[in-house]
Amino acid sequence: MALYRFLLKLVINGIIVVPFVYWFTEASVWASIVTSVGLSIIAYLIGDQLILRASNNLVATFSDAILAAVYLWAVAAFMRWNFSFGEILFTVLVLGVAEFFYHRILGRVDQQERQGT
Repeated sequence: MALYRFLLKLVINGIIVVPFVYWFTEASVWASIVTSVGLSIIAYLIGDQLILRASNNLVATFSDAILAAVYLWAVAAFMRWNFSFGEILFTVLVLGVAEFFYHRILGRVDQQERQGT
C-alpha cells in the first residue's frame, strides 16, 4: 500500500510541478521532472509518513505547502532559475489543493480498511 501511496503522490506532483516549473523557469523538461521527483520523495517521507500520521489533513497539507515552497525556492536558487515568489506561491497553492484532496482520499481508504470494507 505504501508504494501505491507514493506513486499516487508522484503522479499528482508531476502533473502540477513539471509543467509549472517548465513554464515559469528556463528549466528543461528533464530538470522539471527531476525537481518533481525530488519534491515527491521529500514530501512523502516528511509530510505523509511523519506529519500526517502525527496530526491531521490540514496540518499535513499546510506543512507540505511550506515544504514545497522552500524546496522550490532552494532548487531555483541552486539552478539559477528565474522563479519569482509569485510563481512559486501559485505553484504551491495548486499543490496545496491537490495535497488536501490526496490526504482526504487516503484518509477515507484508511478508514475503510479499519472497518474491513
